[in-house]
Amino acid sequence: MAVGPADVPIGGMKQPGKRTPRPHGAGRHPGPKRQPSNATPPPGPRTDWGKVAEWYDDLVGDSGSEYHREVVLPGVVRLLGVTPGERMLDVACGQGVLCRVLRERSAEVTGVDAAAELIRAARERGPSDIAYHIADARELVFLPADHFAAASCVLAIQNIHPIQPVFTGVARALRHGGRLVIVMMHPAFRGPKETSWGWDGEQKVQFRRVDRYLVPRKSPITTHPGKDPDRYTWTFHKPIESYVRALRNAGLLVDAIEEWPSHKTSTSGPRAAAENTARKEIPMFMAIRALKLGTPAASDKPAADE
Repeated sequence: MAVGPADVPIGGMKQPGKRTPRPHGAGRHPGPKRQPSNATPPPGPRTDWGKVAEWYDDLVGDSGSEYHREVVLPGVVRLLGVTPGERMLDVACGQGVLCRVLRERSAEVTGVDAAAELIRAARERGPSDIAYHIADARELVFLPADHFAAASCVLAIQNIHPIQPVFTGVARALRHGGRLVIVMMHPAFRGPKETSWGWDGEQKVQFRRVDRYLVPRKSPITTHPGKDPDRYTWTFHKPIESYVRALRNAGLLVDAIEEWPSHKTSTSGPRAAAENTARKEIPMFMAIRALKLGTPAASDKPAADE
């Protein structure tokens, strides 16, 4: 899947993904042609997880974390509406978890990620007929235009800045009527350092405190919590309106927004009932599906935070 850097849920521990031996020589696919040497470098900082690829690969593994398996992957596959034989593009695909899921459903799959180390892991896992490209999500001009039936960017968009080039590039690669599904940690409730759980002892209610939301910002995310605090990557918070505007400016029309709660359940303790109510009411993830139905908007310029 598009297992991108923002994949580590804020405020929740992930179970390490199961890792199976990699077949020797698997995933040998004639990848993309190297981009021209005079290509314009994409704007903004590079925030892929290539430098911590081994740690991240161990964490996510072959089939994704518990959150992937229980919540994210089923929702993404449903929103994509995968049809056998369709060409599918996975942007910020990481080590290829979603790519393999889509291939199992007989889709023709292409994965793109800026981290060569994660693409290497994806290719080693196979199957060999998935096309993996090492490329920045903000510079997708090497992909054929009007080619893909659907695209995804899952748990990675919040680690990419700016986002307008991503959506513009995806829109160019999608055929008319093609759909894009993006999934992120819910920007209203799961902002790092600016949101947190709280307990109202008088009302016996667990609540989610939100200190900031509308103003865009970036925050460091430690990649080895408790072990290497100096190694981190960035996450970029944007309000929901920024994603909708950037999609519209790329000629993509939002036709579905879904908010997904955690699948976990508290079974013991005096706060179990309140914790379960809070989980059901306060979503962990937000998914957006957008369709390519028109041409890029000319009236709205991307905001500085996009």
